[in-house]
Amino acid sequence: MKLSECRVLLTGASGGIGQALAQRLAAGGARLLLAGRQGEAMEELALRHPGQVGLVRADLRLAEGREAVMAAVRQFGGLNCVINAAGVNQFALLERQDEDAISRLIELNVTATLQLTHRLLPLLRIPPRALLVNLGSTFGSIGYPGFAAYCASKFAMRGFSEALRRELADSRIKVLYVAPRATRTSMNSSPVVAMNEELHVAMDDPQAVAAQIVRAIEREREELYIGWPEKLFVRLNGLLPRVVDQALRKQLPVIQRFARSNH
Repeated sequence: MKLSECRVLLTGASGGIGQALAQRLAAGGARLLLAGRQGEAMEELALRHPGQVGLVRADLRLAEGREAVMAAVRQFGGLNCVINAAGVNQFALLERQDEDAISRLIELNVTATLQLTHRLLPLLRIPPRALLVNLGSTFGSIGYPGFAAYCASKFAMRGFSEALRRELADSRIKVLYVAPRATRTSMNSSPVVAMNEELHVAMDDPQAVAAQIVRAIEREREELYIGWPEKLFVRLNGLLPRVVDQALRKQLPVIQRFARSNH
């Protein structure tokens, strides 16, 4: 799909990959409706692209937040692309996590995304063709210590994307699933960054990730896994999970040390 033809609702646009993606899409000529809880970054982009970028402040976990998005979409005048990029991350050993924090993570990363998508699907059936882009993670394919709740949410998003793609196979809506690896955004705390450096885990720049997502949208690519050797580990984990178990067992003392310091 040509960016100049895209009419996009982008959630999670106030920071991280979502913010970088909004900048790239706007520069490519897409019309954008940005949804997020914090408005400063979104307002700056709207000011730079008057008439091209709209915004709505909303907490997608709340019914009134999702209704605010739907009202903004109706005023926007229709969509042919939805990008579900809203999400939060938590780095902690599960037994040390707060129950409310776990609930908030699942509510935003999974429940709210499914609920909003459910409401948007009838609108995506209207144009001649439409894209639904779900932002996942390498941790949606590889369970990683210290990220149990986050992995659970991203495994759910991968399964949701796969099932919905098959459910809509006879429609004009294509479902794309994008799985970045570790990215240098505010979602990752300083202990996560330090741990990745000690373990020699690469972290991508969000602008570079956004560029790859934009190319996937232009090519209507159904699945995109970003980063090497993470792509290999995803395949290896699917075929030989015990090999990955053993590799991560060696890293476990380092992960535990940083997870405790993060807590």
